[in-house]
Amino acid sequence: MKKIISIVLIGFSVVASAQISLAAKANVLIPTSSASWKNLKTAATNAVEQNGKNITGFNAGLSLKVNLPMSFYIMPEIFYTNFSNEVVVANDANAEQTTIKAKNSRVDIPVLVGKNIVGSLLSAYVGPVASFNMGKGENFGNFVQKVDAKDFTVGYQLGLQSEISKVIISAKYEGAISKDQRKFVNAIAGSSQEISYDNRSSLFMLGLGYKF
Repeated sequence: MKKIISIVLIGFSVVASAQISLAAKANVLIPTSSASWKNLKTAATNAVEQNGKNITGFNAGLSLKVNLPMSFYIMPEIFYTNFSNEVVVANDANAEQTTIKAKNSRVDIPVLVGKNIVGSLLSAYVGPVASFNMGKGENFGNFVQKVDAKDFTVGYQLGLQSEISKVIISAKYEGAISKDQRKFVNAIAGSSQEISYDNRSSLFMLGLGYKF
């Protein structure tokens, strides 16, 4: 009984000491192969040099930050995410090429655990993200999509954010835990050409937010 009372008291003290804030956030999405500093720097540099041509999409949503003791916090978020992947394929029958541009519309729900490093001026976080796909199958030229996007996939995010008054600046990496395998087949009679690839690519996200 004493243990239960102690757990309840600890729970109440955590809730009582928690400070909650709500923010609106938006990110641009840039493809990258890994979370290494070199790859992230290259992705960001290319985005500037190419005037944003390598930016694959965007997301926007709401973020709830619950501050906890010892400078920790929990940050559940919800975003509408829209991006696309391109694959250029040479047709079997001729020298023509077809660009397969698989679009992805989904709802992302990250649940992140973070720690303030320099107060709210700089913090780091990590956690899983659940994604619910909203897109449908599409056809491109002679290629017909036979395997649609999975309804649900899981990834992970890690990143940094800075709060300057009510403005939030963030940079984070998103990797995949489960795959979103797509398959396109060439519909021309006699062709056996199939294109398969994973549409849950690794992403580098640069974002701005405003805290209410």
